[in-house]
Amino acid sequence: MGENDLKKLEDKLWAAADKMRGAVSVSDYKFIVLGLIFLKYISDSFEDRYKELIEEGYGLEEEQDSYTEKNIFYVPKNARWPYLVKHSKDNNIGEIIDDALSSIEKKNTSLKNVLPKDYNRPTMRNVNLGELIDLFTNIKVGTKDAIAKDILGRIYEYFLGQFAKNELQKGGEFYTPACLVRTMVECIEPSEGRVYDPACGSGGMFIQSAKFVKDHQGKLTNISIYGQEKNPTTWRIAKMNLAIRALDGDLGQYAADTFTEDLHKDLEADYVLANPPFNMEWDVDKVSKDPRWKFGLAPKGNANYAWLQHMISKLSKNGKMACILANGSLSTGGQEGKIRQKIIEEDLIDCIISMPTNLFYTVAVPCSIWIINRHKKQAGHTLFINASNMGTMVTRKLRELSENDILKIADTYHNYQNNSNYNDILGYCKKVSLNDIKANAYILTPGGYVGIEEQNYEDIPFEEKITKLTQELSKQFEKSHSLEDEIKKNLGAIGYDM
Repeated sequence: MGENDLKKLEDKLWAAADKMRGAVSVSDYKFIVLGLIFLKYISDSFEDRYKELIEEGYGLEEEQDSYTEKNIFYVPKNARWPYLVKHSKDNNIGEIIDDALSSIEKKNTSLKNVLPKDYNRPTMRNVNLGELIDLFTNIKVGTKDAIAKDILGRIYEYFLGQFAKNELQKGGEFYTPACLVRTMVECIEPSEGRVYDPACGSGGMFIQSAKFVKDHQGKLTNISIYGQEKNPTTWRIAKMNLAIRALDGDLGQYAADTFTEDLHKDLEADYVLANPPFNMEWDVDKVSKDPRWKFGLAPKGNANYAWLQHMISKLSKNGKMACILANGSLSTGGQEGKIRQKIIEEDLIDCIISMPTNLFYTVAVPCSIWIINRHKKQAGHTLFINASNMGTMVTRKLRELSENDILKIADTYHNYQNNSNYNDILGYCKKVSLNDIKANAYILTPGGYVGIEEQNYEDIPFEEKITKLTQELSKQFEKSHSLEDEIKKNLGAIGYDM
């Protein structure tokens, strides 16, 4: 199946499935569809192996060990796809699906409490489950050929993205756009060791890490996956997302709050990748004495620097991390400013990348990628990259980074690290000393260091021109507000409150 054929298949599946969405909420519908996609995958994989065992002729086709030794889930007779197709028009199809999923969990302990067994609820009566079953029947997603081409993985990620677009603000809770994740992965290159995500959502960081390893001829057995997720239903999606790619990850035995119930207390991660919720409140009072807050206690109303410190605390002695944070974290004052200053003085920040607006499905605000490294090659310096003008608007509200954009950012970072073929570029990147950052009140906004690229504005369309000018003005306002807070604080310290 070629790229165009797969794209047509994705669009066809979504268009057909989306017709039935009105019967239930998007949140509920998401799990109806993803659960059935997962069920189809494990049934296809089972049937593929079943036929092999029949041909071998040893009578082992119903022996569970014959499947688990090949990393294939054993599927009981009442859960196999042909059985569901046979009963797809029965009035009690919801009960039949729930029973199928329960029996799969009983036979495969790694799936315990993971699969969505909600198809027989009263709210499902308006959903044509039989039609959904028919929709997926003629698509092979779990055969060897399909697995090699990652057809299900592509469909699964496509559906996650579509759900994020349609679920308003809630979409960002479980899905980080692939181009953002890919940028982070290409920069820190998680090739082997322990990979950790403390706010793992649907598991996209792990999927892209695994893809990076495979694309570079590495072995997936050389990476170990650790994660945590607070939302129980999103945790289940992540578990399924790993399972369909035969990735063995430790996401804890249940969903839990990373701050108040750290499920990986003794973990020393080689790589950390995360997109934690921006600017969220957190239960600081419950964990105020925790040793994770080495650089200071983040304010109750904003957990950005709690997330950052939690991740730093998990890094091994040579560990590296990439984390997405709101742009405000680059320049905010008060408690957060003091924490940022200490992190900078510890010489942990390897690179700051400012990203463009409109990369997320649900919000237009820009974000930044922080790369923190316990074993910096360019000690005493930080690289600043301004990628805020990169990407292409693929819809009126959504921007995506191209392959060239992603590789340009990653290559810039690697060239800087290796001190090879790197040069400061006005308006794009600059190597900055810690002393210069200190002189700039410990503010980390890339635009304040890389400068503004010289342009002939007469050749730029008005709409694009005004967009760039307002972005630049916004950055200057952000910096001025931070400096204003710093001045007020210093005046207050000597008895001149404003």
